[in-house]
Amino acid sequence: MDDLQAIQRLKNGDIGGLEALVTRYQSKAVRAAFLVVHDESLAEDVVQDTFIRIYRRIQHFDSSQSFEPYLLRSVVNAALNVAQRAEGRHLSLEGDLAQVEGWLSQASSVGSEIEYRELKQQIIAALSKLEPRQRAAVIQRYYLNMSEKEMAVALEAPPGTVKWILNAARAKLRSLLGSERSAK
Repeated sequence: MDDLQAIQRLKNGDIGGLEALVTRYQSKAVRAAFLVVHDESLAEDVVQDTFIRIYRRIQHFDSSQSFEPYLLRSVVNAALNVAQRAEGRHLSLEGDLAQVEGWLSQASSVGSEIEYRELKQQIIAALSKLEPRQRAAVIQRYYLNMSEKEMAVALEAPPGTVKWILNAARAKLRSLLGSERSAK
């Protein structure tokens, strides 16, 4: 069953449509949420709440849109809201981020597995030091491959603000990673 069929089943009141969508997208959605909140159980809660919200509002979903970007934008926005509420609390970085490899194109030149793992840990640590909105912007741009226009809609911000958030995030990451790499 493809996404359109699953959505149509949902719109007709058949919960099997939701099951198909959850099965197809849950893992990717949890990884996206985790990259924002840095807590696995919290990421799972965010994704579950997002699927429930989509189920309740499926009649408003425009079937001419692709479901996956819609879901992932919803998950990242929900995770961003949770992260901003929890900003005062320390978010843990336990667990391995398998999808960070996509961000590590520069790591392909790293010779040894040890150096690769160290670089990966440095990137994860640097991401955790970004403000939640900056972290969400980086994830949307480089993990979800969203355009700045899509990000503006998702972040409910003008495109210029999105560019500013991304530039500030990249500058902070460069600074953090530069100081990490030079300390070695």
